[in-house]
Amino acid sequence: MTLGDLLLYLPTRYAQSTQLTPINLLETEQTALIFGKIENILILKDGKTLSFSVNDGTGVLGVRLLNFKPGEAAALKKATNIQCEGRIGFYLEMVRPKYKIRGKNDSVITDKTLTPIYRSTKGLKQEVLRKAILQALRICAPDLVDYLPEELLKHFGYPDLLTALQQVHTPTPGINPLLALQRLSHEELIVHYLSLRHARQYAKQWKAPVFLPNKKVAKEFLDSLPFKLTGAQERVIAEIAKDCAHAQPMLRLVQGDVGSGKTLVAAMTALLAISNGYQVALMAPTELLAEQHYRNFGGWLEPFAHQILYLTSQLKGKARDQGLADLAEGKIQLAIGTHALFQEQVQFKKLGLIIIDEQHRFGVDQRLALRDKGEHGDSHPHQLVMTATPIPRTLAMMQYADLDVSIIDELPPNRQPVVTRVLSAERREEIIARIHNWVATKRQAYWVCTLIEESDVLQGEAAETTAQMLAEALPNIRIGLVHGRMKAAEKAAVMQAFKLHEIDLLVATTVIEVGVDVPNSGLMIIENPERLGLSQLHQLRGRVGRGEGESYCLLLYSSLPEMARERLKIMRENTDGFVIAEMDLELRGAGEVLGTRQKGQMRFKTVNPERDGALFDTVPKWGDALLTATPENVPLLIERWLSTAVGYVEV
Repeated sequence: MTLGDLLLYLPTRYAQSTQLTPINLLETEQTALIFGKIENILILKDGKTLSFSVNDGTGVLGVRLLNFKPGEAAALKKATNIQCEGRIGFYLEMVRPKYKIRGKNDSVITDKTLTPIYRSTKGLKQEVLRKAILQALRICAPDLVDYLPEELLKHFGYPDLLTALQQVHTPTPGINPLLALQRLSHEELIVHYLSLRHARQYAKQWKAPVFLPNKKVAKEFLDSLPFKLTGAQERVIAEIAKDCAHAQPMLRLVQGDVGSGKTLVAAMTALLAISNGYQVALMAPTELLAEQHYRNFGGWLEPFAHQILYLTSQLKGKARDQGLADLAEGKIQLAIGTHALFQEQVQFKKLGLIIIDEQHRFGVDQRLALRDKGEHGDSHPHQLVMTATPIPRTLAMMQYADLDVSIIDELPPNRQPVVTRVLSAERREEIIARIHNWVATKRQAYWVCTLIEESDVLQGEAAETTAQMLAEALPNIRIGLVHGRMKAAEKAAVMQAFKLHEIDLLVATTVIEVGVDVPNSGLMIIENPERLGLSQLHQLRGRVGRGEGESYCLLLYSSLPEMARERLKIMRENTDGFVIAEMDLELRGAGEVLGTRQKGQMRFKTVNPERDGALFDTVPKWGDALLTATPENVPLLIERWLSTAVGYVEV
């Protein structure tokens, strides 16, 4: 950890040890300083816990000391008054506080500044961390340069950098450190944006293979399809072809709603690379999705006699060795797989294009590892990344400032709107009866099980229990089961049986969120939808509505708090994923919409998306202004905040 890292290691909260709080005004989760008479000292039966009460005349608060020392008990029994500082727990008691014994006529001792509380760091006590940060502040203060424009500071009323750091680490009574925290968060957001813009400029220095269009091959490919491209697909394919016709690597994100035809766009791009004599790597986050791509690409490209390698952890022995050898010799034009693609032993002879599907599930370092397999001197492969998770405009500008963005904003004409209903779990038997009638019409259905815990084991158990219940209730219906604990081969076999209509009802966890295309399945029941985010619900719903006839998605809730009610209402009334994403951002804020941070993405030191969500929309404006007015400050800012994450900006 450098001195700069220490300065930007910000408190998560503050101990209010500058003033007393009357006991009758205490609230749970509050950190407070109390002072009063010590009463009712008791050593509990476990012999490790000492409890007592503090009475300040306004009320009485229980206090517990864990693993106390014998001398502490003796001293407390002799004491008259005590001051305690700590967090108020759920049962309105203070556990393991800092305390000072005070005499009968002594007054409380308060601090001159608020006491910052930092994230726990193994091997470092709070006192040691505070001293180290204050020392770093003293050492660095003379050399701290504020790179943010004066106009920005005035516009938001921000303090300069040194003042902000002082107010955050040593706030004095009467000074609210919130504005200083926001100022630092704003700077970090701007740096994040600028680092991606910097990466984009850096990438323009590289060379890349030039892909010239082969109109004959493209026409033969399009004529072989049983459908016509949408106008949006044609537009995005033209944007990609224009990128690939230049000697700089394409860095393009294709966003498209569920079922908009992103895979076909990827296939056309792969064909463009292959027809120019280059190899293609397509990476997907799950084996289900990778296999789906393998089947689709195989069907589309088979007439052109292109060799495809399906590479996952399941490919072993001689078959794997032969496949890797053929790939390294250039006999295989397209490799489709999961994380196995960027393993060291996987080598390409002439990799010219990388396609990454559902790219938000991969880290930047994984994307770099795959890109490096196509590096020859200063030449890099073109990169096409895709996502079916619509991203609100504001967050897209932040997360993907290094990429050109194409949006497939049109669905194929055969896509049927999915009728969505929100129903109570009390209607379960009615829904089960509906499944019986549905299957009788030769249609198929999904039953999706969810749990709060992100655990394949627990999810699998829930799905197994549900499958057993449905099998007993529907003895004449063929029921399949798929979940995360199953081996890849088992999951693939079940999914293939479902696709061949050897299974009528598929009970599944959210593993079917992506990569499942069964047009005959037009009914989906999702249990406990209130536990899922809107994007995930929309992805799941996208598994139906892919064939002829009406399709339905039934959201079977157990409980419906106000927030959940609003979110499910959005699902019921909207089918456009981009509209849903924007409404979700407005309803829940940037923090929850961003969700779990992927490795290499949005790794903030100071930003709290819940607190700072309103700043996101301002970042491109001020970032671009800084880049125009003082470009020399940009690398200095990036170095200050991202000095230990060099690879992060090498996208």
